[in-house]
Amino acid sequence: MVQERRFEGRILGVGTASGTRVVVGWWDRSPFGAFADAMVQDVTGRRTLVAPEAVAGFVASTYDFDDVVVAGVRARWHDDERGAPAVRPGRALLVEGGPLRLRAVVGRRTWLGGALRLVPARVATAPAFTLLSDPVARVVLDGVRTRGGAGGGRRETYGATDVHAVVGVRATWDDVGLGALADVDPPVRFGFGSTPRRPALTDVTTTVRG
Repeated sequence: MVQERRFEGRILGVGTASGTRVVVGWWDRSPFGAFADAMVQDVTGRRTLVAPEAVAGFVASTYDFDDVVVAGVRARWHDDERGAPAVRPGRALLVEGGPLRLRAVVGRRTWLGGALRLVPARVATAPAFTLLSDPVARVVLDGVRTRGGAGGGRRETYGATDVHAVVGVRATWDDVGLGALADVDPPVRFGFGSTPRRPALTDVTTTVRG
């Protein structure tokens, strides 16, 4: 029987003026419970994973990293200690884990987010739907893929259901400021695809099979 692991939550992807790009996964439901992790690629191309011990091995076997920092990662809205998932313009997402400190301000829903909301969630998050969404993503969103390899002969799919722009960021790595918000450019290279070039918070269901 093929094993299937499903992760439901959101992915934050931002670039900074220093050339460092940050991708945060904030998962409400997963085989490991609720958790957050961060993938950071600096201007030299070095890729670092920051993840709690319970999931670091799985994530490191799914994507490619040069360094792994095993540490708890906390993601929450600045005005809600419980980390409620509601997204609204002007709300700030706070992320703390290992050497990373980040505050990202969420803006309005993007045109892509509006289009995705027209697709029923059960359809958009089904792995089979990526047979349609992947060719479109390759054309419309530079570097973005919705299906590909996930290490060890596994396959991974991304089913997005909403996208909000990110309009501001303040981040540090080892207490060094990373600079103002910038595009995720060049695309990050942790796995088979990148986050959108324009900084965004994407509601997504990720499925790993195999």
